[in-house]
Amino acid sequence: MFGYISIKALQHNNLEMGRLRTAVFEADKNNGDVEGALRALREHVHGHMNTSLETGANGAHPPIQLKYTYERLQTERQETLGRNNSALYNEALQTCRAEGQTSNAQDTINCIENYAEARGVRLGDIPDALYKFDFVSAKWSPDLAGWSLVAAVLNAIGFILMTLYNWAMKRYLK
Repeated sequence: MFGYISIKALQHNNLEMGRLRTAVFEADKNNGDVEGALRALREHVHGHMNTSLETGANGAHPPIQLKYTYERLQTERQETLGRNNSALYNEALQTCRAEGQTSNAQDTINCIENYAEARGVRLGDIPDALYKFDFVSAKWSPDLAGWSLVAAVLNAIGFILMTLYNWAMKRYLK
């Protein structure tokens, strides 16, 4: 009985982690409260068993990457360059288009930044590590899953000890 309860509680912990991870991705995509969603996910993962964010050997690492927040900041930097140095921005954009380096937004941003930096305009790097997260799951937690797991292990040990005791007593009394 305790084993079944433990399995169901561990499953619930994992499903809740999945729901909270999806909330982080949705907040990132919709420019919502990413910090609040990350905080809720972090607290759940740190406080519960079976909540590892890893998605397997071929999964992304780190598992939480705020792609849209990072892209919005990159776009903002590009717009700042455009507002502050519109002639330089237009030159850079024309050069990048001529060189064929505008296949996607990130390539365009990188090309424009490189062009501007070559001419003495520097906006500073945005470390992408600020937008990547991984949280460590608890090995044991004092929740329903943890206590039912303890009870299941203690019951299994008790069952084994009682079986050995009964076997020994039968042999002794013969």
